[in-house]
Amino acid sequence: MLDEQAKKTILRKIPHGLYVCGVKDGEDVNGFTASWVMQASFQPPLVVNCVKQDSKSHAMIKASGVFALSFLEAGQKEVAQKFFKPQRRVGNKFEDVEFYPGEETGCPIISDSLGYVECRVVGSVEHGDHTVYVGEVVGAGIHREGEPLLLESTGWQYGG
Repeated sequence: MLDEQAKKTILRKIPHGLYVCGVKDGEDVNGFTASWVMQASFQPPLVVNCVKQDSKSHAMIKASGVFALSFLEAGQKEVAQKFFKPQRRVGNKFEDVEFYPGEETGCPIISDSLGYVECRVVGSVEHGDHTVYVGEVVGAGIHREGEPLLLESTGWQYGG
């Protein structure tokens, strides 16, 4: 029998960075705070990005086949917080956040971030309440050096 409390406690010990995942579909752009992200291959360069299935961003990635990850710096908790709420409740999340469209995907990239990767979806697995999108890195850039923002440093919990 699964001990629910033990499962939650131990799964929350998996370390996660915080990123803003920028998405687009046609002229529409959106973004969300992503934490279930990891590198999956050197050649070709692949990343895994797990996206909540009932979100607008999920539908946008599914339709467009692209996404970008802006790597947040330690101390940018307020930026991550702006992108946690669903777009239908808060409107345009990029309204007061400077961004530019990625050269390879057109997805929004946060200007004030450590850097970014742009990805084209090459696979997906739809099980549970999140879809695992596998993205091939087709563009990347560094804005500045710094330490990444980690979920555990925010006091937030997403997992378990």
